[in-house]
Amino acid sequence: MDCKREENKKNCTCTYTACDKTGVCCDCISYHLSQRQLPGCCFPSDVEKTYDRSFKAFARAWNL
Repeated sequence: MDCKREENKKNCTCTYTACDKTGVCCDCISYHLSQRQLPGCCFPSDVEKTYDRSFKAFARAWNL
């Protein structure tokens, strides 16, 4: 299966422009989970911009 990087980038909401994983969702998810985080696309845009990718930030953002 080929990666749809360019297609994925069109829908990527991450604002961290220096990231080399942009559009490569499997690498992005693997990286963030290894850091005990979630990718930016899991957060509302105002929270994503804080770059706090923690599970706690996710729960706060979605009132869980």
